[in-house]
Amino acid sequence: MTKGIFPIEKIKNLKTPCYYYDAEVLDKTLYALTTAANKYGFLPHYAVKANANEKVLKRIAKTGVGADCVSGGEVLAAVAAGFAPEKIVFAGVGKTDWEIEASLDANIFCFNAESVPEIEVINELAGKKGKKANIELRVNPNVDAHTHAKITTGLNENKFGINLENLQDTIKFVQSLPNVNFIGLHFHIGSQITDNSTFIPLCEAINKLQKELKEAGIKVDNINVGGGLGIDYQDPNTNTIPDFEGYMKTISEHLELLPGQKLHCEPGRSVVGQCGTLLTKVTYVKKGTVKQFAIVDAGMTDLIRPALYDAYHKIENITSDKAEETYDVVGPICESSDVFLKDNKMNGTQRGDILAIRSAGAYGEIMASRYNLRQLPGAVMSDEL
Repeated sequence: MTKGIFPIEKIKNLKTPCYYYDAEVLDKTLYALTTAANKYGFLPHYAVKANANEKVLKRIAKTGVGADCVSGGEVLAAVAAGFAPEKIVFAGVGKTDWEIEASLDANIFCFNAESVPEIEVINELAGKKGKKANIELRVNPNVDAHTHAKITTGLNENKFGINLENLQDTIKFVQSLPNVNFIGLHFHIGSQITDNSTFIPLCEAINKLQKELKEAGIKVDNINVGGGLGIDYQDPNTNTIPDFEGYMKTISEHLELLPGQKLHCEPGRSVVGQCGTLLTKVTYVKKGTVKQFAIVDAGMTDLIRPALYDAYHKIENITSDKAEETYDVVGPICESSDVFLKDNKMNGTQRGDILAIRSAGAYGEIMASRYNLRQLPGAVMSDEL
């Protein structure tokens, strides 16, 4: 596999650990996303939960795409970054009163609602403000995304959404309320999907549902197919730009939209995953009886995915040209799970070398914590160096 290209001399001056965002990769990814969206008639909303770095958000907002938010804080961050309120959607199962009120004040496009009690609260709070809130209902299509159990969301036993058997009654309930408008349906089956054919059963389920709703006289103006498009964690240097074209082509070919319907999607990880790298410095090389460990200054507090999901991230020694050796790359956190990668082959490593933990643009910085009272890492965009 090819090795990543980094401005080594400039990087050496950064305090580690540090999130490094490649502006060129991000811009190329956004171009691919918007080009495919324009070609196939998609309205993309960037899923802010993947990365809410202010500079990253502003760069995405400038393209004119919308924002998909799952908290009041994300709604406020999206507005501050320049996303048009009329392109912001607010999803999530546990919206609190202040979050709903802040979103109403911001005049966002819609709430993706997930339960009757939530809809009742939105209706009540909108009424107090003399407003009418747009509502899309998140539906569980009971489609298996064949991905990690902790990031599968479209099955009946998940906490998300409304089950199909309750949908028509829920729509009629929404339509009976004075302060909300039913404007569409929202679906999301999971994340890190790398086989586009996985989305075909989702399209088929939506087609079947649409026919049933049409027969019942229910009009649906917007279809939101969610997100889920994955990235190549194994080889980020060769497969840097996600397959937006293939993803949107698959859905366009299999989803039977009705006249006048608008098609939305929510790419998150695929937009920012490959532009981000967690840079970390080797503190010690510890040689055991069988293994040797590269102990680095980054930890699970800075990139929790390996500890949480057993997720793989490619790790390169970008300051060494020595012959490859095998290391367990581990952090300093007082937890046995603070391991980035076991049996990793990389160039011979010594104290002070800089390692690049790749594909960390999504669910890296945004999930960082101060466990062990560690400082949060800094972040830098490549065109700032």
